[in-house]
Amino acid sequence: MKPFWEQPLSTLDRAQWEALCDGCGKCCLHKVEDADTGEIYATNVACRLLDRDQGMCSDYKHRHAYVAECVRLNANNVEDIAWLPQTCAYRLRAADEPLPNWHYLVSGSRESVHEAGESTRGWTVSEDIAGDLEHHMVDRIL
Repeated sequence: MKPFWEQPLSTLDRAQWEALCDGCGKCCLHKVEDADTGEIYATNVACRLLDRDQGMCSDYKHRHAYVAECVRLNANNVEDIAWLPQTCAYRLRAADEPLPNWHYLVSGSRESVHEAGESTRGWTVSEDIAGDLEHHMVDRIL
């Protein structure tokens, strides 16, 4: 039998679904959308709930109480969320693509996402002190 992360998203139970997150924190970054083109640009501004050292939400269970616009990602809407990072495990698996070698389920280490430079560790600022997002746009592909 294939490991759960190689199975279709629709077959995963809740624990498997949650375990698929690589802990990069990229989905917790604010993005700027061009009103004319719809193009989405990355910023280095992180949601106030993002633990910027760990790359994970500091209050995942209650995040919607604090961040109403936080998306309730599920197997049915992954493909509809254009701003999900290109490396997002949910996006990759929805497209039947394999997880990258640095994903902890493949590498066996939660640190590999950081070592590969695929996380938010070390280059973000909290939204609590950032100011205007336009001043924080970065030349990174998310």
